[in-house]
Amino acid sequence: MKIKVAVIQMEPKLLDVEYNTEHSLELIDQAISEGAKVIVLPELANTGYAFESTEEALKVAEIAPGGPTVSAWEEKAMENKIYIVGGFAEKSGFRVYNSSVLVGPHGYIGTYRKLHLFDKEKEIFAPGNLDLWVYHGTDGINIGMMICFDWVFPEVARVLALKGADIIAHPANLVLPYAQRAMPIRAIENRVFTVTANRVGFERGIAFTGQSLIVNPLGKVLKKANKDKEAILVEEIDLSLAKDKNMTERNNLFEDRRPKYYRKLVEE
Repeated sequence: MKIKVAVIQMEPKLLDVEYNTEHSLELIDQAISEGAKVIVLPELANTGYAFESTEEALKVAEIAPGGPTVSAWEEKAMENKIYIVGGFAEKSGFRVYNSSVLVGPHGYIGTYRKLHLFDKEKEIFAPGNLDLWVYHGTDGINIGMMICFDWVFPEVARVLALKGADIIAHPANLVLPYAQRAMPIRAIENRVFTVTANRVGFERGIAFTGQSLIVNPLGKVLKKANKDKEAILVEEIDLSLAKDKNMTERNNLFEDRRPKYYRKLVEE
């Protein structure tokens, strides 16, 4: 089964939800015009990143479903029979989570809360408290989500792959130079497509590294964006490649696992 996936590399304006939402919709429309079926936006695409406090983040955070940005993405997905993954600040009571949402042809599907907070994020956001999950579409499109710094924990991508993800959508606000090199490895070791949507620009002294990328299950970088400009990458992928976990005639990526020897990985 072949579909087109898209990465949107954008530069949000800090705290300007209205602008960011409208701009994201404009970029989504461009990706749709190129035939994209699955579109991935950056982390915190509707708010910007460099919050000074939880209180500041809460002012622009929203609930899901029902918040203004999530609802706008949901409407766009339903109108065009596509899937959209986007990062946003999620409000839950007096807590704010660094989250991503998946919406699709029939509306809101679900939310993922970032498990591994990076640097000052620990002072702003509550750590994610929801299990990793994968959407299994009746159309054969299976999508899992991770956010930015989750990349450095290979367990995240592996769990998503074991739960049946063919595509790992990876909204990001990367400031270190490593993830763009690591994601091809995550793709190889799990035989999945990875779609990393990074942002560009500067906020309160923080520089973002761009270079969003789409990688196939063999670790080949199919598309890669520039370092400092907004970009839309669209690529046709064959999902059957992600469903084949055979590394050789005698080696299957999942059947050859020896979980009883991996217990150290899940010790508290």
